[in-house]
Amino acid sequence: MKELNQKLATIQTKFKSKKSRFNSFGKYYFRSAEDILEATKPFLLELGVSVIITEEILGDCDVPILLSTAVVSDGENQIKATAVVGVDLVAKGMQMPQRFGAASSYGKKYALGNLFLIDDTQDADASNEHSKSPVVDKLKQKAKPAITTAQLTKAKEYIAAGGSIEAIESKYKLTAGDKKELNGQETNTEKAS
Repeated sequence: MKELNQKLATIQTKFKSKKSRFNSFGKYYFRSAEDILEATKPFLLELGVSVIITEEILGDCDVPILLSTAVVSDGENQIKATAVVGVDLVAKGMQMPQRFGAASSYGKKYALGNLFLIDDTQDADASNEHSKSPVVDKLKQKAKPAITTAQLTKAKEYIAAGGSIEAIESKYKLTAGDKKELNGQETNTEKAS
């Protein structure tokens, strides 16, 4: 498992993905799940890993909820990251398949973003409000996974490289102890500057 963690860390630290899509409503460029997958392809053969995404519809809710899971595997071990997205059943100008497709695209993008630690805090797509609802926002908050020890180590490296605690907190539930460790890392980084 340690070897797979190192391979994932290599992808996370070297990952570069263009924002090739343009949202004419919000007037901003953003990256799609397809952009992220395209950017990971050079790493797959080089590191001997594969990436897959699965989706399932969750439980009995007023709003259909998609659970998207991104998995990186070396054939023996795997590491997963998830994202939860609600399907907007009243999106204007969309047929029902388009509504599910839009939710699926978001779910895949954010599951991959969670797996590869893609920081979208500066991405207008991460802050647009035209497709959000309080129900979906509440479900996303509940769906944040707790940060694992391995992810906490990677988060420390991310902060040491100039990343923000807020970006990590947007993807993981952090305990007070986790925040203290990360704040200590941030302080150490500032002292080194």
